[in-house]
Amino acid sequence: MTKKTDGKAKSQPKGKSDRMEKLVSLCKRRGFIFPSSQIYGGINGLWDFGPLGAELKRNVRDDWWLVNVRWRDDVVGMDTSIITHPEVWRASGHLEGFHDQLVDCKSCKQRFRVDKIEGGSCPECGGELTDPRKFHLMFRTQLGAVAEDTVDVYLRPETCQSLFLNFKDILTVARAKLPFGIAQVGKSFRNEVTPRNFIFRSREFEQMEIEFFCHKDEEDKWFADWLEKRQQWYIDVGIKPDRIRQMPHDKKELAHYAKKAVDIQYEFPFGWQETEGIHNRGDFDLSQHTKFSGKDLSYFDDATGERFVPSCIESSAGLDRTVLALLCDAYEEEPERVVLRFSPLVAPVKVGVFPLVKRENLPDIARDIQRRLQKKFVTVYDEGGSIGRRYRRQDEIGTPFGVTVDYDTLEDETVTLRERDSMDQRRLKIDDLAGEIENACTR
Repeated sequence: MTKKTDGKAKSQPKGKSDRMEKLVSLCKRRGFIFPSSQIYGGINGLWDFGPLGAELKRNVRDDWWLVNVRWRDDVVGMDTSIITHPEVWRASGHLEGFHDQLVDCKSCKQRFRVDKIEGGSCPECGGELTDPRKFHLMFRTQLGAVAEDTVDVYLRPETCQSLFLNFKDILTVARAKLPFGIAQVGKSFRNEVTPRNFIFRSREFEQMEIEFFCHKDEEDKWFADWLEKRQQWYIDVGIKPDRIRQMPHDKKELAHYAKKAVDIQYEFPFGWQETEGIHNRGDFDLSQHTKFSGKDLSYFDDATGERFVPSCIESSAGLDRTVLALLCDAYEEEPERVVLRFSPLVAPVKVGVFPLVKRENLPDIARDIQRRLQKKFVTVYDEGGSIGRRYRRQDEIGTPFGVTVDYDTLEDETVTLRERDSMDQRRLKIDDLAGEIENACTR
């Protein structure tokens, strides 16, 4: 593990800043990510995922679910509501403690979090700062049809609390025994003071979380197990190993619910930042919800006759942050092309199909191949411009394979299969295409 740094915001080197600007431009130009409500001027900290971004995000989400839920006998999934009873957030500590300390610059009027400022002056202009004040991070809304009968409720700032609320129901319906986990992928909302770094810190985002319940004597074993497995998953979906690290929290940095915490960080162009946190939450959450709800959330072990409140090991990953890490990791500029070197596992488009020319019946054959392949994969058909230009368009969005139909296809029913990274080309029978691509694009 690596010693944790102070986490202060630092200016980016010019080269890394340029790289990030180019990536953001590519994402908008090619349909990965757009500013939300852009025709009205946009809203800071909110983003829309376009056709390619939606596919990339879905591929990451689906692989996470496959590995952490479907491939395990000790984890089940849920999909819970975004709005919960307001007492949930009193029990969890969010109503009292979920605040940032803010200051404003009296000169340039910019706003900053206190924990991101070094020194007592404005980091932008050097001006005088206001006194700190609290800023609550939860979005509040009202529930009820008639104004005088509404109740204040909150959009959830994290997905995990509903998993604790359903602990006893899952025990029953899943016939679960400790140790076991509950997983969820879903939207969370935080009224961030200073959304920044593209989709890294947003006001609406998606989390992939697991709450894994165990006996307190097995906390350390399961913490280490989940930490190892979760770090390996990032490498499996294509992140370079030297750009992933573990960052343990000092005791003074631990959240109020945590007995231990380690961040899994990625080296973004704007520095090392968290993509996931592994936390030992102990029995805090189940104990708190027992206290506030009056419902017993303890567990009875038939084998030992012991009744106890389970401890919880949490894996909390940011889906949007993972997508951003994959984009940053895949982006490369070469003399003749820009390429996104996504793993075929998560690439939004798996294969492009091209007729060499728009003559004879080559387009018809190419269209037929595309229709056959798209029953299994996301594919594109492109007949515009030179074949080299078409290859470059697919390289820029990370498509791992290109299939070209040429005159030899008319003679022997073979096509050229081109590989994105090496740009190697080889002949392959049309009937063998689906199996070849499937082997590369699935686990």
